[in-house]
Amino acid sequence: MSNAKLYASNGEFKSEVELPVEFFGIEPNEIAIYLAVKAILNNRRQGSAHSKNKSAVSGGGRKPWKQKGTGQARAGQNTSPIWVRGNKAHGPKKHKYFEKVNKKVKRLAFRSALSSRAKDRCIGLFEKFDFAVPKTKEFLSVTDKAGFEQKNVLFLATPEDRNLIRSLENVSWARWAWVKDVNTYDIMRARHIVMSQDALKFLTGGQR
Repeated sequence: MSNAKLYASNGEFKSEVELPVEFFGIEPNEIAIYLAVKAILNNRRQGSAHSKNKSAVSGGGRKPWKQKGTGQARAGQNTSPIWVRGNKAHGPKKHKYFEKVNKKVKRLAFRSALSSRAKDRCIGLFEKFDFAVPKTKEFLSVTDKAGFEQKNVLFLATPEDRNLIRSLENVSWARWAWVKDVNTYDIMRARHIVMSQDALKFLTGGQR
């Protein structure tokens, strides 16, 4: 069983609440987390690094000088990798880094990441984020009252939390992600996960 602290919209501590066991109470599967994170990071790579081979660099054609009698090293063409402006030997080529992860593994990894954070007591819940207007000062006041460590805090937002998003944009230690888009890498990267009760309902309401 995993619990999380519940805060009022002003940051005041209310109570301890029990988190859904199927999302926050399973035994974390480190292999599934590894596979999911590796695939996410690889799929973000462009794979556009590309170096020129001998046929692509300028030059080539005739032999620079005769084979013998000049006192210089033998040379067949001026596009060799050892020449200035020559080609790159064994350089990178354009290719795709795409990796596929099975749906069941992806689901297991996501729930394992949440369970790992819950086990470390790194999940925080708010009744709601009640920001009438975007205001960084008010956001800092709420988080200070809640006692959050100001280091790599991830806020999971719903479309109703737009004022929250605009309030934290200038705060270096806070990040945000749409609750419908958050993935295993986002969860594992964050030191603390904070969300409203509405976001928790969406997260655990059969959307994953």
